[in-house]
Amino acid sequence: MRVTQFFMPTLREAPADAEVISHILMIRAGMIKKSAAGIYTYLPMGLRVIRKVENIIRQCMNETGAIELLMPSVQPAELWRESGRWQHYGKELLRMKDRHNRDFCFGPTHEEVITEIIRTYVSSYKQLPVNLYQIQTKFRDEVRPRFGLMRGREFIMKDAYSFDIDEKGAQESYEKMRRAYCRIFESCELSYKMVDADSGAIGGSFSHEFMVVAQTGEDAIISCGSCNYTANMEKAASLKPDNPHTGTEEEPKERHTPNMHTVSEVAKFLNVPETTVIKTIIVQADDTVVAILVRGDHEANLIKLKNYLGVAGVEMATPDNICKVTGAPVGFAGPVGLSIPIYADNAVSDIVSAVTGGNKKDTHITGVKPGRDFAATVYGDFRNAVIGDICPSCGGKYTVARGIEVGHIFKLGTKYSVSMQAKYLDAGGKQQQIIMGCYGIGVGRVSAAAIEQSHDEAGIIWPVPIAPFEVAVVPLNTNEPVVVNLAEIIYTELKNAGADVIIDDRNERAGVKLADADLIGYPLRVTIGKRTLSEGLIEVTIRKTRETTAVKRENIIAYVKNTLISLGKS
Repeated sequence: MRVTQFFMPTLREAPADAEVISHILMIRAGMIKKSAAGIYTYLPMGLRVIRKVENIIRQCMNETGAIELLMPSVQPAELWRESGRWQHYGKELLRMKDRHNRDFCFGPTHEEVITEIIRTYVSSYKQLPVNLYQIQTKFRDEVRPRFGLMRGREFIMKDAYSFDIDEKGAQESYEKMRRAYCRIFESCELSYKMVDADSGAIGGSFSHEFMVVAQTGEDAIISCGSCNYTANMEKAASLKPDNPHTGTEEEPKERHTPNMHTVSEVAKFLNVPETTVIKTIIVQADDTVVAILVRGDHEANLIKLKNYLGVAGVEMATPDNICKVTGAPVGFAGPVGLSIPIYADNAVSDIVSAVTGGNKKDTHITGVKPGRDFAATVYGDFRNAVIGDICPSCGGKYTVARGIEVGHIFKLGTKYSVSMQAKYLDAGGKQQQIIMGCYGIGVGRVSAAAIEQSHDEAGIIWPVPIAPFEVAVVPLNTNEPVVVNLAEIIYTELKNAGADVIIDDRNERAGVKLADADLIGYPLRVTIGKRTLSEGLIEVTIRKTRETTAVKRENIIAYVKNTLISLGKS
């Protein structure tokens, strides 16, 4: 490929609306262009990366015996009504009507469609197990799309679905996918962790996320420093802290706290530790308003509460509902006198003399004792884990890292086969429910995560397997025929040797060409200039290490091939 014949609109300046480095660099390197919030065009350079990630995924999926198909993006509402998700999926589901006023959605995922396919064609245990997958565009109407390809509304996803006759077979399918995912991310040369995760809107009883470790990751990864326990923030178990804050028992007393809404403001004003403040958060759990209590230095985990209650969703109550329930504006809710269910985190029970909201404007109460002054409906694990929390597996201490979710695998069980009547006849002629699994990878997220994990001040540093081009041939003096001719010869020889190569044949200054090569992140750059050529040498630069080696002309092809192999080319 020649740069003069390629569409490569690089930018010198960072776009104003880009927040994370992958978003900034993909736009500057001419890989993506924003069409609307969370919706991007994959420009040629970016599409090459996407296709390479897809090819790795296909190879690893095919090796497991999974079979590729392609399902429609637009799905009829009838299928979603069968599963019950039409009502419960929420505003992320993009609903639409056709000219006949029939309801459809743009698929955020394909459990309903694939289950309908299987129930149509599979009737006997002899036809199982089967694993079908696709690579396709999805749409989820994120309330706040951001970070480029890391949290877009329209995105490319690989989703696979396994179907088995029993739990043993389902576990074998799950394990196959787990190993395949490890091979995929290792083949993309990503540093990743597999963590326990919540199943979310997909459903099911058991799931793991694959997280690419990166300082800029939007997800927190909880790990134990003493064992292999790893989970995401939504799932990580939070035991009682081993340093309970008992305090000294006092009588409740109302305190005037004018315009003190936050824990830090109240604690500072009353001169108490934040650990003695109880946060009271009013939330809507389906049709019921409830309170969740956590210690002042902790954060409530609404996913844990949702799972405990077994409801479709939990979200913050509106200011009007908060005022209706507590009699006070936002910031002054407290458990004393509340007539709604109260779900208190375990750490709250150890506080002997707490500060809570007073359910009056500009009022808090000191000296509140759980059990004496209010009764929790239940105590449980309703908060986010933090550094130093006790590991439930070994008693060690938690550490926290940042990560980017790139894959998620689920044990769905019979969630969809029951609601959509996907059954098979067993060897005895008796109908049984098919056991399902679901396995997703965000293709665009993989490419963005690779950049978050590997970049420098000059631009992207691509791993060889997913780089848009493996090698860039850069002639510096395009007015010198000997330089141009040799560059063309080396470019042709590298192509013939099987390298994925591009030649920057533009009539541009050397600085522009070298800056673009670094920005785009080609793993190897072969630089041909008049000065080194006079000595019979050609420079080869490794993008990752910036190491430059002067190589004799007769050795250049072998050197490039061997260097690519050492950098990870398979």
